[in-house]
Amino acid sequence: MGGGQAVTLPGEKRPLEKGNLAIVGLGPGHLEYIAPRALAVIGLADYVIGHATYLRPVEHLLEGKEVIRSSMGKEVDRAKKALELARSHAVVIVSGGDAGVYGMASIVLEVLERSGENIDLEIVPGITAANAAASRAGSPLSGDYATISLSNLLTPMVVIGKRLEAVFSVGIPVVLYNPKSRGRPHNLGIAIEHARQHLPAKTPVALVKNALRDGEETIITTLGEMETVLDRVDMHTTVIIGGTESRIWRMNNNVRGIITPRGYHNKYVY
Repeated sequence: MGGGQAVTLPGEKRPLEKGNLAIVGLGPGHLEYIAPRALAVIGLADYVIGHATYLRPVEHLLEGKEVIRSSMGKEVDRAKKALELARSHAVVIVSGGDAGVYGMASIVLEVLERSGENIDLEIVPGITAANAAASRAGSPLSGDYATISLSNLLTPMVVIGKRLEAVFSVGIPVVLYNPKSRGRPHNLGIAIEHARQHLPAKTPVALVKNALRDGEETIITTLGEMETVLDRVDMHTTVIIGGTESRIWRMNNNVRGIITPRGYHNKYVY
């Protein structure tokens, strides 16, 4: 795409054929939240590759297929295996959420780029953790927002800190992925410190655990009261910290969620 030339990528998707590879986002996992196209390409595949947890929702589609299950930390191996098989088979590699958002798409594309091979590729989008969590917390992401992963396995904490400072300084809602684990229990606290430098204590916060999954739990609190609920946060939780315009939504004195207005109220609502 160099040399200043515009490139139009093909939009029409052919059926999954031999020598094709599809990277599929399965969203939160429940069948009703998986895109029909994702289910279709899985049904057409010879091989399906993925983390064992992500394959469970589509087990009914895997009969008669070669299934390769692996664990966390084996992402590069999965990508290499998918490309090896895709030279002569129809292959699907699955990812939780959206494959292009903290998912498998970039890994597969980088391996493909370095291989120099010409393999037909399709990326099928899925519902991200940010979208799933927001749907359970009202409308906290109605306008501009940012997503930051607090995992420092691949990104140094000093870099994460700079990003946190930047996004909180402009007052937009921020979605925190991977907020807390046994190996890094303090990263969420660091994020809260950055938020408090720019936002008032009354800023609404949503903690959504297992969004659109079994065991779902949603907690609405404020930035000033975060310490009272930190023990409820784990790697299955998505944290949404509202922006300067976000507010807690109440009906009949009951908290219903968070609203981040887009500005329509100035002209239409009131």
